Amino acid sequence: MIFSKIKENLKKTKEAFDVKISNIFTNNKDIETILDEIEETLILSDVGYDTSTKICDNLRQALKKQVDKSESAIKELLRKEMIDILLKGKTNTNKKADDKKEIILVVGVNGVGKTTSIGKIANLYRNDGKKVLLAAADTFRAGAVEQLEIWAQRTGADIVKGKENEDPASVAYEATKKFKESNYDILICDTAGRLHNKKNLMDELYKIKRIINKNLPEIEVEVLMVLDSTTGQNGVIQAKSFFERTDVNGIILTKLDSTAKGGIVFSIVEELSIPIKYIGIGEQIDDIEEFDATSFVDAIV
Repeated sequence: MIFSKIKENLKKTKEAFDVKISNIFTNNKDIETILDEIEETLILSDVGYDTSTKICDNLRQALKKQVDKSESAIKELLRKEMIDILLKGKTNTNKKADDKKEIILVVGVNGVGKTTSIGKIANLYRNDGKKVLLAAADTFRAGAVEQLEIWAQRTGADIVKGKENEDPASVAYEATKKFKESNYDILICDTAGRLHNKKNLMDELYKIKRIINKNLPEIEVEVLMVLDSTTGQNGVIQAKSFFERTDVNGIILTKLDSTAKGGIVFSIVEELSIPIKYIGIGEQIDDIEEFDATSFVDAIV
């Protein structure tokens, strides 16, 4: 059921990728021509130049070692290469221990679906029976606090919120106090996506994380960055920018249902070794899935 849902919502990426791959085999071609065209298709599907080249170089080496060079054999080797890349991230699992308290700091530029993703993740935890607290620390974007409050109401999570333009770190401080006092399982903190310059934004994120670490030192903070998959390779550039300045542990990739650029997942993992933790595949509250490399590749190849 879950796999069929992912497959349905990734059909644009599949059409842009698998259909083109299949068309490569329609005429009699030598292996080098086939591999060159596969590489071109990967690049056009936003897998990225370096990553696409690496995949095809590995395909060449693998094909030298086997007799079967049929379409099905090549596709299976391609599938394995793609899965191997996605498994290279630091961790591709989202293990939720029943008794483990967690803190998630969510970062990303405005407009990528950050607040919506927080609401969906809160819903996942609530469905697991967890007591969830949200911190509305994006006090600079008009309507951000109200938007997160609506998600808190929808999911049954509690919320700590500040006033517009209030110091985000003070919201994080109050959230850590309430987290300790009321014995919550999960704290999910929204953050600003834009200040008047990049340095100020990164300084603000660092300040929030420092306060959380100081007040709740026994709980490791997971930093998840939200990326809009429709931006393609620009999303990789965004990830690099945040990764250089913050300790990003994982990626939440949104809007995969509305793009043919799902190949971005391979660039992110290959170039930054940051795992994809969640994928957004629709507008509904349950249209989010924990990322699974095999299911993802099977849905597009």
